[in-house]
Amino acid sequence: MKCGLVAADGAVLHRETRPTPRVVVDARGGGRAVLEALLETVVELGQKAAADGHRVRAVGVVVPGIINAESGIVSAENLAWAGTPVLAELKAAIGDQHVVLAHDVRAGGYAELRQGALIGTTNSLFLPLGTGIAAAMVVDGSLVSGDGYAGELGHTRFVNGEAAELCACGQWGCLETVASAAALARRYGVRSGRVVDGAREVLELLAQGDPDAEAVWKEALAALVDALVMYTTLVAPTRIAIGGGLVGAGETLLAPLREGVAARLTFQRKPEIVAAVLGEEAGCLGAALMAWDSITDESGEQTV
Repeated sequence: MKCGLVAADGAVLHRETRPTPRVVVDARGGGRAVLEALLETVVELGQKAAADGHRVRAVGVVVPGIINAESGIVSAENLAWAGTPVLAELKAAIGDQHVVLAHDVRAGGYAELRQGALIGTTNSLFLPLGTGIAAAMVVDGSLVSGDGYAGELGHTRFVNGEAAELCACGQWGCLETVASAAALARRYGVRSGRVVDGAREVLELLAQGDPDAEAVWKEALAALVDALVMYTTLVAPTRIAIGGGLVGAGETLLAPLREGVAARLTFQRKPEIVAAVLGEEAGCLGAALMAWDSITDESGEQTV
């Protein structure tokens, strides 16, 4: 878990990373240990803010999954949350404080829009390629939530026939099964019979000319180009910012995406395809910016 204290101008006053507990499904219906660690973190950060002479004006929390903005109920398979009342639990833990609960990727996109690679755009896309794949969609100047369901580009089918694999979502052939960082490492292992230490090692092998690494990389690129062409045709972004662990590949990733998308477009507006700039802090910073933007500070006090 990444967390911190952020001032109204976006300055990070304190940052830290805490381990996420192992997900355990318990009798109360989900990953209780993860939720309790989240609540503990929020409470302790509030205590630190007070000790440092700050007044907490709002709390921003972002999580993966499907989030009901009105009820604050979250369903997130990788956290073993099924209808978990996260917002209610947060308010019970911290009392009468303003809380913003949002999706982690949309928060990352919000940060990139405010302070990163998407500054100045009104139609754009933030697409982090990490353990999974989801997107933050900026359309006509607004970040699209779709009642908590929007942006799941990773769970759109781009692989067909015998090559399609079963996704964690229950569908076959999802983009996430071939083009996420986790998929890259898994598919390399299946193809080569060799266990690798994540996508980073696959990229190292790719640079060394390993044929299996080249094969899984080309399959990932092909699916990503399909996804970006589809998105460009439907929503017409002027800029696409690629983030997540795979963007560490730099132009090895970005150049073929640009070339592949440009080759496929006919009448569509061609987007810039760039690297996101905020890295692993995007979601945390986005949570803080969302929280700040949801309130108006008229007191002049030092606040976070």
